[in-house]
Amino acid sequence: MALNLDAVGKPIGPISKDYTWKDVILYALGIGAGYSEPEFTYEKNLKVIPTFSIASIFEFLTHIGINANVNLAGILHGEQDLIFHRPIPTEGKLVTAGKITHMYDKGKGKGALVIGESDTFDANGKKLFTSVLTIFARLDGGFGGEAAPKDTLEFPKKKPDFEVEAHPNQNQPLLYRLSGDLFALHVDQDFAKMAGFEKPIMHGLCTYGYACRALMQNLTPGAPEKVRRLKCRFSKPLYPGDPIKTQIWKIEEGKVLWKTINAKTGEEVITNGLFEYGDMPKDEIRFDGRVAIVTGAGGGLGRIYALDLARRGAKVVVNDLGGTRDGSGKDKGPADKVVEEIKALGGEAVASYDNVATPEGGEAIVKTAIDAFGKVDILINNAGILRDKSFLKMEPENWQAVLNVHLNGAYNVTRPAFKVMRENGYGRILMTTSAAGLYGNFGQTNYSSAKMGLVGFMNTLKLEGAKYDIKVNTIAPIAASRLTEDVMPPELFEKMKPEFVSPMVLYLCSEKCKVNGNIYNAGMGFFNRAAVITGPGVVIGDGVNPPSVEDVVGRFDKVASLKGGKLYFELNEQVGDVMNAFSAPAKPQAEAGAKLTSTADVFKAMPAAFNPEAAKGVDVVFQYHISGANGGDWHCSVKDGSCTIEPGVHSKPTCTLKMADKDFLDMINGVLPAMQAYTSGKLKIEGDVMKSQLIGKLFKL
Repeated sequence: MALNLDAVGKPIGPISKDYTWKDVILYALGIGAGYSEPEFTYEKNLKVIPTFSIASIFEFLTHIGINANVNLAGILHGEQDLIFHRPIPTEGKLVTAGKITHMYDKGKGKGALVIGESDTFDANGKKLFTSVLTIFARLDGGFGGEAAPKDTLEFPKKKPDFEVEAHPNQNQPLLYRLSGDLFALHVDQDFAKMAGFEKPIMHGLCTYGYACRALMQNLTPGAPEKVRRLKCRFSKPLYPGDPIKTQIWKIEEGKVLWKTINAKTGEEVITNGLFEYGDMPKDEIRFDGRVAIVTGAGGGLGRIYALDLARRGAKVVVNDLGGTRDGSGKDKGPADKVVEEIKALGGEAVASYDNVATPEGGEAIVKTAIDAFGKVDILINNAGILRDKSFLKMEPENWQAVLNVHLNGAYNVTRPAFKVMRENGYGRILMTTSAAGLYGNFGQTNYSSAKMGLVGFMNTLKLEGAKYDIKVNTIAPIAASRLTEDVMPPELFEKMKPEFVSPMVLYLCSEKCKVNGNIYNAGMGFFNRAAVITGPGVVIGDGVNPPSVEDVVGRFDKVASLKGGKLYFELNEQVGDVMNAFSAPAKPQAEAGAKLTSTADVFKAMPAAFNPEAAKGVDVVFQYHISGANGGDWHCSVKDGSCTIEPGVHSKPTCTLKMADKDFLDMINGVLPAMQAYTSGKLKIEGDVMKSQLIGKLFKL
């Protein structure tokens, strides 16, 4: 029996569970609640103990063990982290989906760790909580995998601020298991002995529930909705009937460290405990379970981005070469210091000292994220240098050095990160431009060119990443940084704190961000959008003979006007408008006539309308997806002068055309010009857009 390493990254779920108030109360009784806590044990004014969440998704947890092919005789719950986004309703439906994110090898005879992450939503699609589970597979080590990163909290060297004693009943596992965890280790004497225990042991999650009650009693009495996070490591088994003591240390407002010990033996049964609490902001943007890379994060803007992401739950790769403003030198100190700051906040971070200016450096930065956290969800291309000089004094070395860091650096890191994001079906990428690039600034031709180049980079990458839920946007910060600290007046430097830029950056890096391909200025609390606007223009001449320069000059006011200007999302939209300017206007319905009245009739008529002469040397497959009651799927294959039309979906179409049935018939019957259908969004084309233009030559309906 061996772990199934191929299970890493494969989706699990969605798995649904319906529950009622009786399930909520049964769970509360299973973790020791009673008459003294009627808010959890009586249906009148009932509230849900937050750790009910993990019991309610036990079926999902079993899928992690099954998919990983863990040896059940050696399975233990290693760690648990719960992050709460909304209070859990007292009854309803839970929908959970996630995946195994890592498998770490502790060595032969020492076991393995299987990490599973999941999000749970209510029936309306609102996220309730995130679970990060670690299974300790005691009998599955030695497969040659990577070692787990160390994650140990340092407890204060003082007496706990609170201590709460509890006495679980000898029969406690029999009651707790009715909430879903029916594993034989907690009830079957023979199975327990086979697993190396003298008798059945307590569920680690049952003890976890006792600890949650102890924490709430002292920190959120009567308000379970204020519990934000509960994280811990299960370190020793506990036998039913043994007394426990939960010790709690305050470290800052809204955050404590905790552990639970066996009061009889003094052994720590749960340690590395972190508890966060406070009012739960409405629709708070969180990054729990997300992995972020921030380049140039050793100071200034990058440091603030990294800290703010970590405060909201992200695991962060802090990349910084540690060079001076012009890019010279190297120092590990800045990156290490930010990592220390994040860990002091209770977050997770690793340092990277690699240079973004080389392809090898970019690959190494992404590898750091994969090795430490298993994936990349967010990339902020922030690293930069300055070598300002007026143009005639701008030597090639200074020109190239700035482009290498800003523009090439973004390419070097984004390319390997984009590959990981595409495989995972999710990503948020942020480019950093500048007002100097958007509007110009004396003495910065190198910097301005690089910064405007990043906008072009974004414009194409947004298209390539769209179907994988990879959003690519650009920030233009107006902020003080290491690059400007000694060239900016102190009073202005103070007003331009990076903290004023970070909120926009966090939004653009979040799951809630739905915009793609946009540029935003941000600084001093002022935010606005920048964009390339194209004027409506004018046709000069007949479109057959080129106009003269005098003709252009005579209409230059119309050429230059931005009144009624338009924002294009991609090249084909702009080309479409140019072609539309020369297209015949749409025919009135009465004049066009309804030559074809059903979608099926169109595809029946296509073979007869095919022009073999125009198809010489052409090898394409057009997939049509027509929505609506009169719609369906058809594909048209053209090869070596022949044409076949078949219903259904082709496995490898050259391009896919999507359209509503009515619009499709209007287009075929000449009421709606094809280019107008495309530029208005009524016709959507995926794949090789340029090949779709062959359709008009190949078919004459």
